[in-house]
Amino acid sequence: MHDRKIYIIAEAGVNHNGDLMLAKQLIDVAANAGADAVKFQTFRAEDLASASAGKAAYQVETTGQESSQLKMLQDLELSEEAHHELMAHCRSQGIQFLSTSFDLNSTEFLKSLDLPFWKIPSGEITHIPYIQAIANTGKPVLISTGMANLGEIEVAIDIFIKSGYDRRSLTLLHCTTNYPADFVELNLSAIATLRETFQVDVGYSDHSAGIEASIAAVALGATVVEKHFTLDRSMPGPDHRASLEPSELESLVLAVRNIEMAIGHGRKEPTLSELANLPVVRKGIYAKQSISRGETLTSENLICKRPVATLPASLWSFVLGGTAQRNFSANEPIDFWNK
Repeated sequence: MHDRKIYIIAEAGVNHNGDLMLAKQLIDVAANAGADAVKFQTFRAEDLASASAGKAAYQVETTGQESSQLKMLQDLELSEEAHHELMAHCRSQGIQFLSTSFDLNSTEFLKSLDLPFWKIPSGEITHIPYIQAIANTGKPVLISTGMANLGEIEVAIDIFIKSGYDRRSLTLLHCTTNYPADFVELNLSAIATLRETFQVDVGYSDHSAGIEASIAAVALGATVVEKHFTLDRSMPGPDHRASLEPSELESLVLAVRNIEMAIGHGRKEPTLSELANLPVVRKGIYAKQSISRGETLTSENLICKRPVATLPASLWSFVLGGTAQRNFSANEPIDFWNK
């Protein structure tokens, strides 16, 4: 699904507002920011929601109560032809096209597009026929875990394992399903819990404001970061308010790449630049005052100072009690002595 580099998914979602030109602009923004992929949402509104389905509280806040969830989704639906146009535009911009399906018919359609992997959204993790349909494809999977407990996640993973999946083909995404999600509810420590419990890679689908949580998630070992973005947070629509604007997406990608480098290999050893600085910054053993040949070296006539010079300060205990083999003036490094 991804190499060891942090895989960054710029989540366009439905922030195109049903407008193909806006969708293409979002692709341009994601590509310019340096994201690995731009992801949309594929659904047939009438398969996804019934006429009686209400809106989530955040959707009421951002789109009002005048229309139903079904009507809102119908206005945001992308045609199959639009998907092909967006894929072509992604190829021209050098960025991977992705989409999340929300119903079985849309899953069948996405299969025909031969995308490199699946992203299961949080709302579908208990949708067993949907999970089974994706498991039957054999392709790598990202599973978003918003609203889920460990038992529900285990059921979904078991379906994939029983279908012949290796755990290396599965990545869980820790997520808090609210738009925007409050920092107090992010629970980023769950990234480690998911990794240890299920022995799979774990990423982060970030619905919080700003970029801090995504950066922290990478530092905590997230292998994938997914973040909503928009052309303008003030645009009408359900997800714009919880999305990054173009300059913020650029900042996120840069920050993730920097943190990725900063994490390093994990071995505790001096770097090349530290080795160059070490002789100057560390201390050596010097004469604190004039010392005559044959005099015993003690804590009263020795001192540690920069630079290291001949004898490093780490030999202090070994040098004490030794005998000066020549005369030393004050502040001269000790270099000729015996025990």
